[in-house]
Parts: sequence; structure tokens; C-alpha cells
Amino acid sequence: MSEPSPLAPALAQRLDLAQEMKRRGVRLTRQRAAVLAAIQQATRHLDAESLWRLVRARDATVNLATVYRTLGMLKKMGLVDELDLMHLEGEKHFYEVSRSQSHLHLACFECGKIEEYQTEQFLKLQAEVESVCGFTVKTGRLEFGGVCRTCRK
Repeated sequence: MSEPSPLAPALAQRLDLAQEMKRRGVRLTRQRAAVLAAIQQATRHLDAESLWRLVRARDATVNLATVYRTLGMLKKMGLVDELDLMHLEGEKHFYEVSRSQSHLHLACFECGKIEEYQTEQFLKLQAEVESVCGFTVKTGRLEFGGVCRTCRK
């Protein structure tokens, strides 16, 4: 996951995946623990194969199918978010640990960098949707595609 812009307010804390799995009574196998640790410690958005390569450095017995199964379980439990991030790399999907508050993704079409940004206006928009539409928002996603400040120079 890319670092937030220096102008961005601090992003909400990410969930502790291992702790949340234990709290929910889910068995934490050695291989699952390796997947959780890799995604928890990621400093950028990862696709499944990139995550698998990180996991294999910790535990060579973990295969790609285990990574996909674990990601599927984490998605179903609402612990990770699956993003297409403007389809920067074709049809790849990227994963990140869920946060307690929604945020925006800024995808650079030049270098592929993904920045995260959180703003009070986005949170207000969610509140407005709930109030006006009578809809309970569980998560919100918004992506902007363009050119980052580094590539514009």
C-alpha cells in the first residue's frame, strides 16, 4: 500500500487480522498466519500473486491456492477489501486490510502509484446518503485516476 500524501489527514487504523480471526473463533493455521502477517505488514496494495511471493519468503509450503482461499475468507468476513484500482494493471485486483473509516484511492496512470486519502467531506457524503436515502453505509469506496505530483514534474 502506498503511503498517504503529506496533505492527507491520518487514515483510520487498520484491523489486526490475527486478533480478529481469533476473536471470531477461526482456526489460525501456520499457513494462514503467514498470509495474515504478509498482508498486515504490507506497505502497498498487493495483488494475490504479489502477496503469495511475500508469503513464500516466510513459509515455502504456502501455495497460491491457499492465498486465494484465505483472501476469500477474509473478504467474506469483511476483514480485507478487494479493489480494482482503476484497472492499472489490467484485470488485477488488489487487497488491503479493512479500516474503521472509508478512504479514497488516487491511482497514477503514469507510474501506477496508489495514494490513500481521507477527508471529512467523504465521511459527510456517507452520512448524507444514510440520512437522505435511509441506507446504512457499511463501507465506501471512491477512486480517482490521474497523474501524481511526482509524474507531473
